[in-house]
Amino acid sequence: MLKRMDPKALNENVFSMLADQWMLVTAGTPENCNTMTASWGGLGVLWGKNVAMCVIRPQRYTRELLEQGEYYTLSFFGGERRDALALCGRESGRDVDKVKACGFTVAAAAGNAPYFEEARLVLVCRKLYRQDLDADCFTDSSLDEKWYPGKDYHRMYIGEIVEVLKRD
Repeated sequence: MLKRMDPKALNENVFSMLADQWMLVTAGTPENCNTMTASWGGLGVLWGKNVAMCVIRPQRYTRELLEQGEYYTLSFFGGERRDALALCGRESGRDVDKVKACGFTVAAAAGNAPYFEEARLVLVCRKLYRQDLDADCFTDSSLDEKWYPGKDYHRMYIGEIVEVLKRD
């Protein structure tokens, strides 16, 4: 069972959580949501608030739902769900019901944000800021060349962490 906790009590290795374990970014409502795998992001303090940052490419269905709502979630799982996370990164929610395919149970968090009961950690975020990345943003042009050959730049979202749910 997931229980609320203070964000400042998190003692996770953020770099490993994002780069090695991946996360699911989920947006929409509990009745109509989509999720996608992400391994880029960050956690910190900005504008006096605990925040999470993620980036999403324009073609992702999750981005459409994220634009429509005020809240979204970032969910982290144990290694036993690696295949499900891979599916959520490989398939589009326009073509596949990823929630059903992965056997996830959708629940509602603060702001009616959808999350998955199978997660070990959930960060519930309220959108504060969004910014499209573009070639002019890079002070190191090699990053633009390596990560954006098709010029399908991510949109960066910064959200206030309004609730943290963690498995006992």
